[in-house]
Amino acid sequence: MSIKFRLTLMSFLQFFVWGAWLITIGTYCFNAKGWTGAEFGAIFSTLGLSSLFMPAITGIIADKWMNAEKLYGILHVLYGCVLFYVPSVNDPNTLYYVIFGAMICYMPTISLSNSIAYNILKNNNYDVVKSFPPIRVWGTVGFIVAMWFTNIFSSKTPPPFIHDFGLKIGNGIADLFGSPIFANQFYFAAFFAIILGVYSFTLPKCPPQKLIAEDASFAEQLGLNAFKLFANSKMALFLLFSLFLGAALQLTNMYGDAFLDDFGKIEQYKNSFVVEGRTMIMSISQISETLFILAIPFFLKRFGIKKVMLFSMIAWVLRFGLFSFGNPAEGLWMIILSCIVYGMAFDFFNISGSLFVETTTDSKIRSSAQGLFMMMTNGVGAYLGSKLSGLVIDAFFTHDGLKDWHGIWLSFAIYSAIIAVLFAVFFKHKHNPDEVANVSH
Repeated sequence: MSIKFRLTLMSFLQFFVWGAWLITIGTYCFNAKGWTGAEFGAIFSTLGLSSLFMPAITGIIADKWMNAEKLYGILHVLYGCVLFYVPSVNDPNTLYYVIFGAMICYMPTISLSNSIAYNILKNNNYDVVKSFPPIRVWGTVGFIVAMWFTNIFSSKTPPPFIHDFGLKIGNGIADLFGSPIFANQFYFAAFFAIILGVYSFTLPKCPPQKLIAEDASFAEQLGLNAFKLFANSKMALFLLFSLFLGAALQLTNMYGDAFLDDFGKIEQYKNSFVVEGRTMIMSISQISETLFILAIPFFLKRFGIKKVMLFSMIAWVLRFGLFSFGNPAEGLWMIILSCIVYGMAFDFFNISGSLFVETTTDSKIRSSAQGLFMMMTNGVGAYLGSKLSGLVIDAFFTHDGLKDWHGIWLSFAIYSAIIAVLFAVFFKHKHNPDEVANVSH
């Protein structure tokens, strides 16, 4: 197999094992388990909490002590083992710790997969800027396929055109494990995570760089000098906005499926495809990602880092605002358009941010720097966004057990608009059309 194909398979499975349950866990907690917004917010915040320290720690390990592909494989096997236990948990406090354990294993693999791909591509003389996006796009395809698996085989009401087939297979899987059908999502993720873990040991070796001198300081020996990036005003500001935007990055993943499912409580919408095929509707967001990922090299070279990230923030305003006013009937176009702009909203910041770190940091601390970026977006930002959104929804947007989704999404849109304006004013970065070319050298 070619190097690109092997990395493509890694990328596909990397996000398949996340997409199988990430979008639907909100419906699982709210509707299947009957838990509150605060309880779900706490469970979902484990994604951010684990990202506070695990990507940085694993980045340091990969920089200094262990082959990145081996560390990556071990983490995925452990992640799969923990997910197999999830369906047996019936208490939100217990599930908090179980999901936390799973996220400790999974979240650092996102930045590790980037580092592994960059390393292998460079070692084989590929242009990373041109080669990485087409590889990464298959991660999004994996996420989409996983969501469709979940909608077909983990739902009590699969879309009508596959209802009998999906329900029969889904019930068969549930009977095999002795769990409800909606728990199948975790079994899918667990099984393929273990396969990915084993597969990663066959990838080309990505040994530690070991570029740090023996007489280096204690902080340098541990790789903690990546935190010195905060001393650079531009990088510090970039990381600060990464935190602020990170608070919004997972909100539609948290609440999107539950938002569409709640239309089923309204008589005129309860049998609509938006309700019964809600995960497939949400997958339009990931389909959109595949197009925008491929467009990133053009946008980066044409507009530069700052404008591409600003486009992302404006897209988040549209993402939330359109959800606020959408519905399964005359407002269906708003839900569809919201899913389409998601590709720009999510990828333009994550991918351009990762490439920005790659082009502005020293090779000695590059894995650690990627981990630091992940810590700010999927760590501090996501943790605060998950915890605070759950508390705010319970306090201000839940009445008699029903959620005011219009108010919820509108408040998220206003927050994103404020971040976009502040970023446009305060983040100074002059566009150099040749800057992204440095990634491939």
